[in-house]
Amino acid sequence: MLIVVTAFKLVAEIALLSLCGQWLLGFLTGARRNGNPFYAFLQLLGHPWVRAARWLSPKIVLDRHLPLVAFFLMLLIWTAASMAKIGICLQTGVNLCK
Repeated sequence: MLIVVTAFKLVAEIALLSLCGQWLLGFLTGARRNGNPFYAFLQLLGHPWVRAARWLSPKIVLDRHLPLVAFFLMLLIWTAASMAKIGICLQTGVNLCK
């Protein structure tokens, strides 16, 4: 069970970092971000989570706000996985969780 929780936490961390990096790079480069290959890579990593946010959110949410919705969704998943991992580690013993 610890492996499953750790895998969910890792996927959420990758998604959070890609969405955060995409925002930061887009902020720094401005309109030239579409020609940036690293921005395209981060967009590729974050796209499934933005699609999931579109599926979960109501249609009133604008498309430009979907990355923020995806970020908070991944933050919620990361928090739940972290709490589950802490609970499992306290039950089994902290030395076995390393």
